[in-house]
This record gives sequence, structure tokens and C-alpha cells, in this order.
Amino acid sequence: MPAPSAPYDQPAGARCDFAVHLEPVVDEVMTKVLATYPDGSTKREAYVGDLVFRVTNTATGASVDVDLSGNAIVAYQPGGTLITNSTWYLVGPAMFGFKEGGGDHPRGLWVFDGVYTVAFDAVAYKTVTIYHGTERNVCDDLS
Repeated sequence: MPAPSAPYDQPAGARCDFAVHLEPVVDEVMTKVLATYPDGSTKREAYVGDLVFRVTNTATGASVDVDLSGNAIVAYQPGGTLITNSTWYLVGPAMFGFKEGGGDHPRGLWVFDGVYTVAFDAVAYKTVTIYHGTERNVCDDLS
């Protein structure tokens, strides 16, 4: 089933020092539920497909297209969501926003690529474990 991404905005200071607009320019991501809990809620699901986001510094107009076409399996704890009580198992590029104090990385729009996990706790604190790969803060590309 398609899993479309919506454009969104982040004000200055939320992820980057400046306001950013993020918009998908290629979005062919599909999702499939792989397992459910007895109550029917999702236990595990897969995400695959091409995804490219354009990230724009709205103050300067500078933009960068970011390939986020990684593959993911998301495992949910009971009652979990994509950003709480879940663990993402990823291969390939994906981007995660970090607010100040919101995870084990400084504030920014971080692109991870390789083999890694991103674990979300009950309050959406993110912990990234990179087994093999790279990371970069897209905010630095647009400064």
C-alpha cells in the first residue's frame, strides 16, 4: 500500500538555525504490515521504495535534494507509533529530525546511510546505532 509523505515546515531553531521547508519530489514508498498483535494493531511493518526530499532554507532559498530511498522494518511495542515505543531497522538512506535534547544527536536533520537502527522511547527520544555507514546533518549543507 502507498505510504505518501507530506510536505512540511520547521521554524528556525527547531531543527536548523534557520527555517526549512521539506517537500517530497519523488515518493514511491510502499508499506506492508508483516505481523499484528492479537488486538489487530501493527507489530511489524516494512517500508520500501524511492523517496527524494527537497530541503530548502527558506531564508536564502538554497536547497538540496536528499535521497532517502532506504528500506526499513519497523517493530512496534504494544501501543507504539512510528515515533514512540518503536525500533526502525534500516538499510540505506533515511532522514530523522532531532530537536534539542530529543535524542543522541545534536539538533538537526540527520541523514543516516548504511545498516543501522533508530529506537524511539515513550517520549520520542531517538537513539541511533550505526553498524556500518555514514551520517550527515543536512542543516550544514544549507548554512
